[in-house]
Amino acid sequence: MAQHFSLAACDVVGFDLDHTLCRYNLPESARLIYNSFAQFLVKEKGYDKELLTVTPEDWDFCCKGLALDLEDGNFIKLADNGTVLRASHGTKMLAPELLAEEYGRKEWKHFMPDSGMACRSGKYYFYDNYFDLPGALLCARVVDSLTKNNGQKPFDFWKDIVAGIQHNYKMSAFKENCGIYFPEIKRDPGRYLHTCPESVKKWLRQLKNAGKILMLITSSHSDYCRLLCEYILGNDFEYLFDIVITNALKPGFFSHLPSQRPFRTLENDEEQEALPSLDKPGWYSQGNAVHLYELLKKMTGKPEPKVVYFGDSMHSDIFPACHYSNWETVLILEELRGDRDGKPEDSEPLEKKGKYEGPKAKPLNRLSKKWGSFFIDSVSGLENTEDSLVYTWSCKRISAYSTIAIPSIEAIAELPLDYKFTSFSSNNSKTAGYYPNPPLVLSNDGKLTTK
Repeated sequence: MAQHFSLAACDVVGFDLDHTLCRYNLPESARLIYNSFAQFLVKEKGYDKELLTVTPEDWDFCCKGLALDLEDGNFIKLADNGTVLRASHGTKMLAPELLAEEYGRKEWKHFMPDSGMACRSGKYYFYDNYFDLPGALLCARVVDSLTKNNGQKPFDFWKDIVAGIQHNYKMSAFKENCGIYFPEIKRDPGRYLHTCPESVKKWLRQLKNAGKILMLITSSHSDYCRLLCEYILGNDFEYLFDIVITNALKPGFFSHLPSQRPFRTLENDEEQEALPSLDKPGWYSQGNAVHLYELLKKMTGKPEPKVVYFGDSMHSDIFPACHYSNWETVLILEELRGDRDGKPEDSEPLEKKGKYEGPKAKPLNRLSKKWGSFFIDSVSGLENTEDSLVYTWSCKRISAYSTIAIPSIEAIAELPLDYKFTSFSSNNSKTAGYYPNPPLVLSNDGKLTTK
């Protein structure tokens, strides 16, 4: 990757939808997602009714980058070298002595230093986006409840969480008004979604007028995608995108072979027969990056069209697009919004203030008191030595797989298309690619050590 990155040099600009082009009102959407699971567990699976009550303080537990060990019910925060920086059993943080006893200074048992470490497996689950995070709080409280009631270990609640995902978010749920999530979003989209600012709509048109191919690649299904896009961009949103791919099943979209994941056409939001290849632009379901790139070659007339992809999930968007497809990647990192001077840029437009009353929960992009910074943490020194600061595993992956990281698309929408961003590849810098500024905690880089 070049030291500098410019949109003008790209032939194709692709976008994820949820939490990338479509920004959510995080306190409201988090509560809705939490409730969709909690109601299912209590009503359908007989879990403790206490799960239904959440206090504003409870949300402090949520922090991107945590891993849940599905066997012992522990949540952990990893350093860049795979050692455990902090841990909790359920919502109860482990004291330093217990942390040292349980994990020591050795790599976490499931850690793999190279890119081979999945974010999901039968033994652990990484929480890496804002759809996932309310589930972290719920699972932690489930562990609390099971530990209190029967000291159960190893835990086997995960199958019920998976059943809750299926109930609320299966492909037919939107059409059937199944579960809690989709009916509520349909009923009051303005409570949960932010419309795209005019600057972003204008920027998308500017990209299109400059001859760029615009793509939308989302794992959301076509009916939900249409509702979101019509609300945030307007009823004529389809003219903005040359290619729309829904139910993309990322990260498999990037990692699977064409034979494993063919494209499918859609009719009334129902998937049709598999396509042997992708021959023309349009709206498709599922698919794979290999066939898509063949179409992009044809559309651009270039043997190696340059693609950039914007996304918010390291697991589903940034890592696979970079690692498997060698695309440039722009990470949408709302933690950059929640980090400045402890007085974060507001994530709520003025017209929504006070509209949905109730005790204020911590927005999910703000610093967690329990878990500390998403980017760095301190490791207690050996006897008579100072504590040292180290990068988190999440922070290391940002600079390894993102070209640049920005707080929102809005943050760059008024820049000229030929603006030259400094990329993370510059001098292997851990901070160069953050725009407009690196996180405050990384600004005094000199104190950080890489173990």
